[in-house]
Amino acid sequence: MLHFEPFDGDIEAWGRVLETLPDREVFQTPPWLRFLAESQQAEPAIAVLRDGNDVAGYFAGATVRWAGAKILGSPFVGWTTERMGLRLREGVSKRAAAEALARYAFRGLGCWHLEFNDPAFLPQDLEGLGFAHRSTQTYVVDLAADEETIFQRFSPKSCRYSIRKAEKLGVIVEEASDEQFAGDYYDQLLDVFAKQSLVPTYSRKRVELLIKHLLPTGHLLLLRAREPEGRCIATGIFLGMNQNAYFWGNASWRQDQHFCPNEALHWYAMRYWKQRGMCSYDFCGAGEYKRKYGGVPTDRYQFRKSRYFWVATARRLAYRCFKWRQALLGRRSGRR
Repeated sequence: MLHFEPFDGDIEAWGRVLETLPDREVFQTPPWLRFLAESQQAEPAIAVLRDGNDVAGYFAGATVRWAGAKILGSPFVGWTTERMGLRLREGVSKRAAAEALARYAFRGLGCWHLEFNDPAFLPQDLEGLGFAHRSTQTYVVDLAADEETIFQRFSPKSCRYSIRKAEKLGVIVEEASDEQFAGDYYDQLLDVFAKQSLVPTYSRKRVELLIKHLLPTGHLLLLRAREPEGRCIATGIFLGMNQNAYFWGNASWRQDQHFCPNEALHWYAMRYWKQRGMCSYDFCGAGEYKRKYGGVPTDRYQFRKSRYFWVATARRLAYRCFKWRQALLGRRSGRR
């Protein structure tokens, strides 16, 4: 029977093991786990999957306390972390691995709830194991093609035209590494959410922590777009590692949308990561403004299982309360 046991080593040792795995993700690296530890008050949870004495795979996640209950996320909704999950050796059963993960979470770690997101897993892989799932969609752009092919896949009116317009109007995209970046980004993000009578789902502090832990690794790209007179009108945050690039977030001032800075940022980021060996660019979510870049619609699944039935109910209610609170805060902000 497959079983999980705690990883025998510190977080740096885990990083060395991760480097040997062909399907490793930036969201499983030691810097990202440190980011989660500090931003979520989480405890990294790294485990080894064994088949007898043989290593059959690995798991990376983190535990947190929620309303007094210990939960295991890999990742958990709201962590601004796209995916983590398991890394299995070839031929290892996904079903058996997920069953072992649930046993480890509930019996080994004493958790009341488990969530994980791993693109290798589909709902049919876990059928009959008591896992619920939530489906979302993202768009993934193929960066393996040449730049002209990628560009021609963009929507001609809403994307290619906008990129050319930004260039014609003198918009300059620059890479950033200064301390002011988090403030620029978050001020613009507040404006983006205010347009919808909402407030951001995370704080400026989280952006600062992301930059603190990830910028030194080379896996994080910070971009600014400036108008011809040098004023910052948009910002973007992007990730890349092991052939995969990700869109983490971007923001811009409403009054400067005629400069089309957001399209210019994405096009710069795609070319940047392509030049560094990335083969895909994941928008990490759906939306009309993401569809126009010619990405392939791709389903993602967040799997969850609770030790007690009422925990799942409480989790759903907590999520609804969070959304209600965001809307209320947004309305109050709009009245100021």
